[in-house]
Amino acid sequence: MLKRTTTTAVLTAREARGGFTLMEMLVVVAIIIILAGAATPLVLNYLAQARVDRAKMDIKKIETAVGNYYSRHNVYPDNLQALTQPDENGVAGMLSQQDLLDPWNQPYDYNPGQMTSRGVPLISSRGPHGNAQNINNEVNSIK
Repeated sequence: MLKRTTTTAVLTAREARGGFTLMEMLVVVAIIIILAGAATPLVLNYLAQARVDRAKMDIKKIETAVGNYYSRHNVYPDNLQALTQPDENGVAGMLSQQDLLDPWNQPYDYNPGQMTSRGVPLISSRGPHGNAQNINNEVNSIK
């Protein structure tokens, strides 16, 4: 003969269990690991692109400072360090030392004798590995 269980008895048994089983926890952890594994390459790509974008913005900032220096002195600075020094009137430098380092902590390259197609000195970064990617202020490079 089959024993009948009441709804109250079934609810009491479920309440007594009180937590998740080991299998349920393993399934949840496995799902989290799969999602994290799929998202990690995307996040790393976004971070790498963010550094490249920051280098482009820094180069624009340095180019503006070089243009301002040219407007004041009618000559381009010999090096980027001149942009960090106060001028003869005591006006503070236009950039800080930190502004002269790219996102990979390498100094930006600057040569006042090498001009872009727009007639301003070429300012560039060698990219993440020091030579893998040239990021500069040429017209087709910065967008």
